[in-house]
Amino acid sequence: MTKKGIIEEIFSKAKFANEINLYYVSYRDFEKIREIELQEFIEESENFQKIPSSRITKIRKNNTILFEKNLKKDE
Repeated sequence: MTKKGIIEEIFSKAKFANEINLYYVSYRDFEKIREIELQEFIEESENFQKIPSSRITKIRKNNTILFEKNLKKDE
């Protein structure tokens, strides 16, 4: 089950509080985890069309983790 509601809430707060440059998203990119700025993620994912929210593994603001998905070895 995806946590899209939590992720959407974090993204919304980041965009509307004008602090988007403080947020970083980690997501599965084939066999590795890639971390990029939130603004870059939104552009690359084309609003979750190319990169679904289910591939997001972590969202952080500066050094504070706001969302983290438990990764299973099988995934």
